[in-house]
Amino acid sequence: MFPPNSTWNQNATTFANQAQIGTSPHGLYIDTNNSIYTIHRQNGRILIWMNNSNDTNLILYAQLSLSACSIFVTTNGQIYVGHSTSIKQIIQFSNSYSNQTTTIATVSSAYIYDIFVDLNNTLYCSMNYGHQVVKKSLNDNSSTMTTVAGTDGSAGSASNMLNYPWGIFVDTNFDLYVADQTNNRIQLFRLGQINGITVAGNTSANITISLYYPRDVILDGNKYLFITDGGNHRIIGSDENGFRCIVACSMSSGATSNQLFYPRSIAFDSFGNLFVADQFNNRIQKFRLSTNLSNSKIKKNNDSIFSFHYLG
Repeated sequence: MFPPNSTWNQNATTFANQAQIGTSPHGLYIDTNNSIYTIHRQNGRILIWMNNSNDTNLILYAQLSLSACSIFVTTNGQIYVGHSTSIKQIIQFSNSYSNQTTTIATVSSAYIYDIFVDLNNTLYCSMNYGHQVVKKSLNDNSSTMTTVAGTDGSAGSASNMLNYPWGIFVDTNFDLYVADQTNNRIQLFRLGQINGITVAGNTSANITISLYYPRDVILDGNKYLFITDGGNHRIIGSDENGFRCIVACSMSSGATSNQLFYPRSIAFDSFGNLFVADQFNNRIQKFRLSTNLSNSKIKKNNDSIFSFHYLG
């Protein structure tokens, strides 16, 4: 949980570059031990920086492809990847060269852009071309996926519709937040409701921030939003004072330390530092938290920004 008006250093350091992670990074995740996960999409591997390391110290040979767009790691260490039209579980053995990749769910012809596992061990995935979000329980073997937001194959801007959704987040109340990309808004679908509430961007009751192709959304422990505003090449945050840009605020693409180029996924470590999968710059950027927090770590819990997916 962040204090109001928290600030981040506007000049990032490059945590990982193209030589390490390949081109067009998508998925990003940070677990409770500050281990950082991403996917090298060109060679089909999962890269892990364990326990706040600055160097990649674990590589999972997962036989993935360029269609691997999202990654989620549960609190007990289960790794899931959104891969084209399927969800894959990566089972790691003692030898990192020996890993099993198992398909645990498939969708129709729609493409999976993000995944999330909630506190009830329910898996959610956003289907970009299907214009909907679906879910299934991981506690049973059923392959049935239930629609929880949007309408199958139909794009639209009505409250019960989505238009190329990307990032998703489920809080402890099991309310679903969706980065409704082409509608330029963030939609909140309360548990059991088919009509969404626009909480940021276009069609909101009180538009205080304009979004252009939002691609990810995560929450902190106070349920404040952090948004990847992809088409504006910036990261938006909210607190008790409303929405504001927190990094890369020029709204122009670029490759300098204070710029992004179509950022994709975001995540925070327990120190409050912001990590961004900077897609078209082929890098992961780290923006350090500047606010004085008395040298203590940010509180971390299952409803915080640290248990989001993304790193989809």
